[in-house]
Formats: sequence, structure tokens, C-alpha cells
Amino acid sequence: MTANKIIVFENKQVRRIWHDEEWFFSVIDVVGALTDSENPRDYWFKMKKRERLEAGLELSTICRQLKMKAPDGKMRETDTANVKGLFRIIQSIPSPKAEPFKQWLAQVGYERVREIENPELAQERMKELYEKKGYPKDWIDKRLRGIAIRQNLTDEWKERGIASEKDFAILTAEISKATFGLAPAEYKDLKGLTKKNQNLRDHMTDFELIFTMLGEKVTTEISKNEKPVTFEKNKKVARRGGNVAGKARKETEKELGKSIISSENFLSSTNKDKDLLPE
Repeated sequence: MTANKIIVFENKQVRRIWHDEEWFFSVIDVVGALTDSENPRDYWFKMKKRERLEAGLELSTICRQLKMKAPDGKMRETDTANVKGLFRIIQSIPSPKAEPFKQWLAQVGYERVREIENPELAQERMKELYEKKGYPKDWIDKRLRGIAIRQNLTDEWKERGIASEKDFAILTAEISKATFGLAPAEYKDLKGLTKKNQNLRDHMTDFELIFTMLGEKVTTEISKNEKPVTFEKNKKVARRGGNVAGKARKETEKELGKSIISSENFLSSTNKDKDLLPE
């Protein structure tokens, strides 16, 4: 199983990466496949400018900056979009290939096209994946709720102008450090997770998931109320949200007489190295 793949639409290569439980596609590659432009990067730049001036729409806000392998073989950050975002971008590209591309996208994006219209399908798919790994129902319910809360938070950050993958990681680390005293990378080390495709949250206990959700939910609500306009202000909001969860964690530990932070993986050692990335 791999997180990065190249797929082909009408002899045009399109890069994609599995991120936050879904596929993200290189926007420049999609533009090149639909327009046959000799310079799809320039086409995308002009297209964003046109949409901003004519429709008042910032196409960049529906994109994520993720690292993908460039033609020179190096990993570079590039604009990517999930299936829902690509559908919106395609609307702005006058191309006879638009409809065939949507049909193709429906195949390579798996069930994501239907799931956009019916989110319950996504929930059912994720439940099946976790059940196959051996997770119990009550844990799965918490994990799925956590995914929804995380999505709401990232949507809120985008509204506040956060766009790059690096900035998302920094803000996430602020919440984690305030909640648990550990950045995500440190937490993965504590649990002995060494593979890049191992999701920390898939190896958390019930309580770890609960306090992760609390920190992210509080951060989302504070941000909605205060609408921070700079990255530094967003960092302070993230820290405050995490502090609420951190205080609750410490009170819980005091009552239980033990630490919530655990080096153990939720699954047994025979299952913990499996991941949920699709082929």
C-alpha cells in the first residue's frame, strides 16, 4: 500500500496523495489534462486571478498545499484538491473533457463522489475499514466523531486564511502540546510508531481520542467567535483550545490516579502495523 500514486487520464499523468482519510489530486496536473495547455501552471495562475476578479472566489481556499514528487524527482509542495474541490475547479475550466473527467474521477476517487452527496456512505465505509482491523464499535464511534471534528477545524482554519500543510501541522502541534504536553511527532515516538503512513489517532486509547476531540472542538469554537486574522493569533487560539483539554486531562488523571498519556497502542502488536490507506 502506498500513500502516493500516479494515475492516468487520457494519457495524461495525474498525481494524487492519500491525506486526512481521502484522496487529494494535483490541481496543475488536472488543469493540464483538461486543457492540454503547454504551461498548466501559468493557466492555473491566470484562472485563479480571473475567478477572483469576476466571481470574487478564491480558488486557493479550496486547495491544500501538499508535497508531491516533482518532475525533477524532488518532493515539492503543490496545490491539491479533494474530489469535492476538484468538482468546483472543473466548473471554471471550459473543456469538452470535463464530463469524461468527472466520470474518471468517480472511479479513481472510489466512493468519494457519492459520499459528497451522502456523507453517511463515508461513515459506513470507514466503519467497515476499522472493523476489519479489529476495533470495537465504541472506539470506532469515537474515532469517526473525531474525524468530523477535525474536518470542521480544518475548514475553520481555511476560513482564517491557513493554507499550507506546514501551517496546519504547526497549529495541530500547538493543540497537542497544550493537551498532552507532546507534539504529534513526539507522541508517535512514545507509541513506537515509526512508519510514515501510521496515523497516530488510529493508535490512541479512548481517553486520548476524547481529549484530542475536546482540544480541537474548543479551538474551532474559539476561532469562530474571535475570527483571528493572523497566523500568530491562530496559534494562540490553538494553544487556548488545547489548554482547556489539558486541564480536563489533568483533572481526570487526578481522579483516576493514573496518566491518560500512554505508550501503548490501542490495537495489539499483531495488528498495529496495519493501516487504513486503500490500494
